[in-house]
Amino acid sequence: MQTGTKRTWRHISNVSHWFEMSGVGLLSIPAQCCSKYSVIIFCCFVIACIFYLSLNLNLTPKPALKEMWRQMRTAHNAKKPTDGASISKEVKEAVTHYSSLNQFKVAAAVKGRSMSLGRADITCELRARVPLRVIKAGDGPFSGEQWEKSLPSRGLEETLGPLKTCAVVMSSGALRRSSLGMEIDSHDAVLRFNAAPTEGHSRDVGSKTTLRIVNSQLMVTQKARFLQDALFNTGVLIMWDPAPYSKDLHEWYRNPDFNFTETYQDYHRLHPRQPFYILSPSMQWELWDILQEYSPTAIQPNPPSSGMQGIIVMLSLCDRISVYEFLPSHRKSDLCHYFEDIHNWQCTQGHYHPLSFEKNLIKHLNQGGQEDVVKLGKVTLNGFSQERCRRT
Repeated sequence: MQTGTKRTWRHISNVSHWFEMSGVGLLSIPAQCCSKYSVIIFCCFVIACIFYLSLNLNLTPKPALKEMWRQMRTAHNAKKPTDGASISKEVKEAVTHYSSLNQFKVAAAVKGRSMSLGRADITCELRARVPLRVIKAGDGPFSGEQWEKSLPSRGLEETLGPLKTCAVVMSSGALRRSSLGMEIDSHDAVLRFNAAPTEGHSRDVGSKTTLRIVNSQLMVTQKARFLQDALFNTGVLIMWDPAPYSKDLHEWYRNPDFNFTETYQDYHRLHPRQPFYILSPSMQWELWDILQEYSPTAIQPNPPSSGMQGIIVMLSLCDRISVYEFLPSHRKSDLCHYFEDIHNWQCTQGHYHPLSFEKNLIKHLNQGGQEDVVKLGKVTLNGFSQERCRRT
């Protein structure tokens, strides 16, 4: 205890010495100085002591506080387009690796074309070039009586109705101990991803689920769970599967990344009343084109992440959306998901998907304050319907 006391007084002396060197030491205040200035200087001294001690005596969690302070210091750069320097070495290596594979036969794209565009212009580009499209009965190979019975006859907009405020909730481990549940549930609609649960986590992520986007990999590799678990029988389901860059429906149907068609039909037989949509492959690659045009360097020639595609879906459906933990808060760590203990930094910066480049774009589009990002991991975006775009 005695050692701790000495250390405390040493830190206080350090702060006091700083004030003395700055010419504003408390003992150097002239007697004729107005009392109100003495009060102001004394308050500054107390605040400085509290902040200094909090960093050096573990009065607050040091890593979290330092991370918050680091992010606040760099807030002035939050909405500037990246010059590529912010992309990690690991991501650059992933770009090189996947570019050599070019699994989806992606054509060379123009890099950096959209970097000079403002937030509203980029939003209008997304609205015009990445319209919400789902597969309908009769689209190419999705023909015949079986598909006519299983594919929804109504569009997503008609099924969901008008939506003013929407929450897009990522599955990030940074949502643990966030206490954002009530705020998330206050939105008109809530979008979740893949197998992210609410039970047991509602304090942090809420309990409402209006839509859920799943990828074809989950549908196929966890088929039994997907068909039976009530988690996948709540709200509106939307699925997507990586498709060729050509967007050719027949080519995609013959050679999907994961053969989802059988699972889709089995699901419909078990849950005939459940709305279950398939995103058109044109969306993923039209979105990818814009990501590449906004980035000064090459990005992974792979489809955008489920999270990024979900943001675009909700921008099409809602007047205003709040996105949680797509841009990481001060709680950022290598924990992949809030509901399981898997640690990997690739979950935050991306490897297969062009996630780092997606985040740069969303950072540019964010209409909320940097404080919301740092403290809450929250981004605020206007829906497409709220932007005044020039007709082309």
